[in-house]
Amino acid sequence: MTVPLAAAALLAGSLLGVPASASASGPTIAKEAFGALPDGTKIERYTLGSGHGMKARILTYGGTVQSLDVPDRRGRSGNIALGFGTLDGYLSDAFTTENPYFGALIGRYGNRIGGARFALDGKTYKLPANDGDNSLHGGAKGFDKRVWKAHPVKDKDGVSLSLTYVSPDGEEGYPGTLRTTVTYTVTRGNDLRIRYQATTDKPTVVNLTNHTYFNLAGEGSGDTYDHKIQINASRYTPVDSTLIPTGELASVHGTPLDFTRPHTIGERIRDGHQQMVYGRGYDHNFVLDGTGMKLAARVTAPATGRVMEVRTDQPGLQFYSGNFLTGRLVGTGGTMYRQGDGFCLETQHFPDSPNKPQFPSTTLRPGQTYDSTSVYSFSTS
Repeated sequence: MTVPLAAAALLAGSLLGVPASASASGPTIAKEAFGALPDGTKIERYTLGSGHGMKARILTYGGTVQSLDVPDRRGRSGNIALGFGTLDGYLSDAFTTENPYFGALIGRYGNRIGGARFALDGKTYKLPANDGDNSLHGGAKGFDKRVWKAHPVKDKDGVSLSLTYVSPDGEEGYPGTLRTTVTYTVTRGNDLRIRYQATTDKPTVVNLTNHTYFNLAGEGSGDTYDHKIQINASRYTPVDSTLIPTGELASVHGTPLDFTRPHTIGERIRDGHQQMVYGRGYDHNFVLDGTGMKLAARVTAPATGRVMEVRTDQPGLQFYSGNFLTGRLVGTGGTMYRQGDGFCLETQHFPDSPNKPQFPSTTLRPGQTYDSTSVYSFSTS
């Protein structure tokens, strides 16, 4: 990847530990140490700044969005992403047990695969069962627990961090050597753009996403039930008691999953609808209306005026309302994370698609390139 000459000195300084803001205005990027794994592998944190109050801090461990600062209606920037202030938080027994995937890149397959197995071209592949009888978010050691190689770049649109990881054939049961690049870009207009790319040398299945938990009132400020959300989806994929899709594409009309017009997250979350009981709240894949790049969701926070819009070229969006946060984890700001203290909007293909031929295919074959982009845009009202 070529770095423009105008940015060369900036990057050279930032990569040596000199704050980027000390040498230039506008978009900035800087690198710093963020601890080491038990085997001694060093982890780095990159800070990408828009120059207009937005900063994304990204770890090479799991490609994790560790924090995300965006301005509120008064112009004050604050962190809206759940996470930890040190690497130890991501390695702790409590985090490993609960495994909420704070901010992480998810792969090879985001969401659940029923029975922890799938068939492809007549062969059955067995996966780790790490969610009851199912496989969740790539298995026992998915992309969220891998160390990614980082390549920073600055251009006229903003600053980017390209992360690469090569997953060997058979890792977590998946066939083929998968070469993956995920590029985070922070733009001058306060967008966080995520581009996912992958190639394989054998037929395989791929579904990549990001698992950031958002709280537009500010990390650690309490639950997000007063946030108002609109999701541009007239259908969703109903699930069974283990949160595996039944295969049906059902209408949201008349259910607490109808967000075609804005509703607060907490308005119907205790509804007795069976779908809400299964997931202890919202943990559902929405079938997005339209094709190509489209507006998937819009969220507003009354207390701060922050607005987040999500655009994606993916067919689905998993809305998860943080139902399994138990108060055991203490976040960046020193506050325990309880149920509902953050929500996720994971752009994706549908859960269990390898076992549901009626769903859009997630098969990737040699010679093809998986290439998908999602954009999280921030403003105020």
